Amino acid sequence: MRFPKIPQWLRARWLRLMLLALALLIAIFAFYLDIRVLNAFEGRRFALPARVYARPLELHVGLRIPPAAVEQELRQLGYQEGAREGDGWFARAGDTFDVAVKPFVFWDGPQPARHLRLEFSDGKVVALSEAQGGKDVALARLDPQLIGGIYPAHNEDRVLMKLDDVPTHLIDALITVEDRNFYSHVGIDPRGLARAFVHTVSGKGIEGGSTITQQLVKNFFLTAERTLGRKFTEVIMALLVELHYDKKEILETYLNEIYLGQDRDRAIHGVGLASQFYFGKPVQQLSLQESALLVAMAKGPGAYDPHRHAERALERRNLVLLAMKDRGVLPLTQYAAARAAPLEVNPKPSMGTSAHPAFMELVRRQLRADYAESDLREEGLRVFTTLDPRVQAQAERALAQRLAQLDKAPQKDGMALEGALVVTQTQSGEVQALVGGRDVHYKGFNRALDAARPVGSLLKPA
Repeated sequence: MRFPKIPQWLRARWLRLMLLALALLIAIFAFYLDIRVLNAFEGRRFALPARVYARPLELHVGLRIPPAAVEQELRQLGYQEGAREGDGWFARAGDTFDVAVKPFVFWDGPQPARHLRLEFSDGKVVALSEAQGGKDVALARLDPQLIGGIYPAHNEDRVLMKLDDVPTHLIDALITVEDRNFYSHVGIDPRGLARAFVHTVSGKGIEGGSTITQQLVKNFFLTAERTLGRKFTEVIMALLVELHYDKKEILETYLNEIYLGQDRDRAIHGVGLASQFYFGKPVQQLSLQESALLVAMAKGPGAYDPHRHAERALERRNLVLLAMKDRGVLPLTQYAAARAAPLEVNPKPSMGTSAHPAFMELVRRQLRADYAESDLREEGLRVFTTLDPRVQAQAERALAQRLAQLDKAPQKDGMALEGALVVTQTQSGEVQALVGGRDVHYKGFNRALDAARPVGSLLKPA
């Protein structure tokens, strides 16, 4: 059976209608994506976790505390030993401390950075003064230790930064390595896209060819799947982002969004938090080599984690420095000095979402009585608690030692014993420490709060 031949004019008409329909579908799709882009960028872009702090150590003349305990607390807060510029360091000479206290916003207002001198005798503070001028200080507070957070989906954590707070050398490194034409393109790099397309259709696998704007779109809106369909969506959204927002705003959002590592179950996002996590300092104080390391990690935070793959991270960091030198944004003398510098990442142990999950459970239960869950996970609340890190550490050691003693005794059923411990301040009743079980990092059943026990044991302390 033969079908009638379709006239040329009809075929042309159908082709025009199909092209028109395709253009209409693309326009509708682009309009939908434009709404998504505007909603995300015009509203609150990031869900910020509630940050939970321990009690701040209050220093005053007459305070009974061993000098070793003050030094330990400073180290836990990320203070670097040895005098230097800026804040966040301490220097000890016997029983005398010089401490450059970090600025911090407390519940009663902001406390500026200050340089203090502490003198001890017989386990007691006998003098507290300004290091420069020697003026006596009645009371000083160290910034409190962060003990956990109540996080949004996927446990994302970040410290928001303004672009003006980010060092120029970090921005230069990022532009050099990730997107040299950032300030001149309109969201996509046609040459890079063409190269990626040829690489993909040749059967060598799917290649990126993404600009910083495209990377932001992928992280902000899309999944990590490597398909041509997702790439098409990414290109349209990148063009729309560039249409509505300037380069400064795009770069600032990217620097706050970029994923830079994992702290157990807590995801490190943005250069602000990464600077604190890896180097124990605010991003404004990053050195050239430290900025280069953060940019180096952007390619693969797991592969270039300086804690686990120090040699690989060092090699990648030096490649970033070399690229900056070759592009002309880094003088040879600075390149040589930065390349010769060691990694010097913060050896601070990982915390995850909390180093004290049992105490954090108590905090959550009290907060949920007054706050909606969405507010706790998204509004960036600052929660100050009564937990004393020194008492908490002593409580954890005491329970571990007692359980170890009991483990040596014969058990009838062969099961390991469990325990819990709560320490309160005698005058105020404030909870200073809480241990929920043998494994202090376990987030499951909290025996301190939920275990049923004979009433007699509860009445003995009273």
